[in-house]
Amino acid sequence: MEHNNVLAVVGGKQITNADVDAMIASMGQQGQAYMSPQGRAMILEELIAQKLLLLDATRNLYEREPAFKEQLARVKEDLLINYAVGKVVSGVRVTDDEAKKFFDENPDQFMGQETVSASHILVDSEEKANELLAKITAGEVSFEDAARENSSCPSSREGGSLGEFGRGQMVPEFDTACFEMEVGEVRGPVQTQFGYHLIRLDGKKAAETLHFGDVREAITRQLTMEKQQAAYRSKINQLKILYPVER
Repeated sequence: MEHNNVLAVVGGKQITNADVDAMIASMGQQGQAYMSPQGRAMILEELIAQKLLLLDATRNLYEREPAFKEQLARVKEDLLINYAVGKVVSGVRVTDDEAKKFFDENPDQFMGQETVSASHILVDSEEKANELLAKITAGEVSFEDAARENSSCPSSREGGSLGEFGRGQMVPEFDTACFEMEVGEVRGPVQTQFGYHLIRLDGKKAAETLHFGDVREAITRQLTMEKQQAAYRSKINQLKILYPVER
């Protein structure tokens, strides 16, 4: 599909694939819904409608009306303000050295999260949970088989495995139990809003310091925003000296 293919001509004004692409892009995430041929056809119809309205507005000399001139002046002011802000922050840069310095001076901000991996069996009564716990402890059934046959959680298909997760990702009672347990330990019943759980801790991973390369971009974005805000505040303070502000 050629970017500049002409899709329609309305009163001598062309509408191209590029125009359709631009409108879809301007819609952000919602624009994804219009990427199909049917969606693009809807966008084309809207662009045709806009061109028709523009032609009619031009023919009727709407731009000469006082109300339009007021709106145009407000839009021009907004655009000029945004342009001026862009000028203020355009020179802001954050170097790798600055980002690395921030990383080195703030180690607490770049600690990875302590995680655990666990499996569980979820049933609707304490009696059922204790019955299963006794069978697992006695070796009559494996934890995985007990989960597959009895757990009401979708994880039962995986033998009860919940995979790896960090603090705060599970309901409080479950979370507290997991981070208190030793690897290989089976605990329960633990009651939560969902029912009664038997929990087995399958693994535990201590928090590790992240590498600079993993967070360089995030630090650069943060510092750039802070520098831009500082540059903006400095400019406004300078302008208050030049132009009186009365309250």
